[in-house]
Amino acid sequence: MEIIKTPIEGLLIIEPKVFSDERGLFFESWSKQAYVDVGLDVDFVQDNQSLSKKGVLRGLHFQSPPYDQGKLVSVIKGSVLDVAVDIRRGSLTYGHHFSVNLSQENKRIFWIPSGFAHGFVALEEDTIFSYKCTEIYNKESEGSLSWDDPDLDINWGVQNPLVSNKDTDASSFKDFISPFKL
Repeated sequence: MEIIKTPIEGLLIIEPKVFSDERGLFFESWSKQAYVDVGLDVDFVQDNQSLSKKGVLRGLHFQSPPYDQGKLVSVIKGSVLDVAVDIRRGSLTYGHHFSVNLSQENKRIFWIPSGFAHGFVALEEDTIFSYKCTEIYNKESEGSLSWDDPDLDINWGVQNPLVSNKDTDASSFKDFISPFKL
């Protein structure tokens, strides 16, 4: 696998080695030892999947300590624009975001450590998104930032996304007091 560092410390794009022939293809989407070998010694305790129509936007979500989550995300079917926002106080990139296209075609995997708000928009019908999480879901510790916050200035690349009520009512970045610090 190839590890690609991003402009924001901690965020990594993983490109697995894909083996294909006339039968189809094979790749390792997760191997504890392979990730340990590249410096990611993480334990996952929960796997999640979502199914989204084209234009569905989910995010920007996080969980506060002690239930903060690292996430290893990928697309099983379809494609997304995936976005992570640095919410670690003291970080040189605090409030900055990074986005990457993840798809069933490119097989990219995105590592988002604790201290980031995360979201994505589905670019195709019936997109299946997969999350491996380092902590269990805890409703009392969940938080979200407004996906369309002008201070974050994220170009989602879609007009009028379908957004949940929870995400519509999310906090603005300027009013946000981050529970994360570097």
